[in-house]
Amino acid sequence: MMGAMTRSFRQFAGMFPVLIGVILIMGLFDAFVSRELLLSVFQGNAFLDSLYGACLGGLFAGNPINSYVIGGELLKYGISLFAVTAFIVSWVTVGLVQLPAEMAALGKKFALLRNAASFLMVVPVAMFTVFIVDFVTRWVV
Repeated sequence: MMGAMTRSFRQFAGMFPVLIGVILIMGLFDAFVSRELLLSVFQGNAFLDSLYGACLGGLFAGNPINSYVIGGELLKYGISLFAVTAFIVSWVTVGLVQLPAEMAALGKKFALLRNAASFLMVVPVAMFTVFIVDFVTRWVV
């Protein structure tokens, strides 16, 4: 039990600087990117918002915990849940940044097919997820 707690603490301690970095970057993002600019890109169209969110998430890959922080901030700006969900799913599953390393490790064909399949599934997964969340909040709660 103590070994697991020690490993968990070490993992959190290793991840903590990255999380602080993400929070600081979100502060810079808040200073340089206006809410109006974001709302002009994400206009409330479920499909387009999901597609734009998927593109952004695919460009910037990272750890899931960082995407939750960024997603929470985007929701505070008034960005649709469709876009934020697509961003988070794409952030975790699609990765153009690490694509060269993935191609070297797993082969070019596999890496390209995996990324393409992941990207194509992001929009349907985001829409389905938001519809499920909407259903649960309307009918179950």
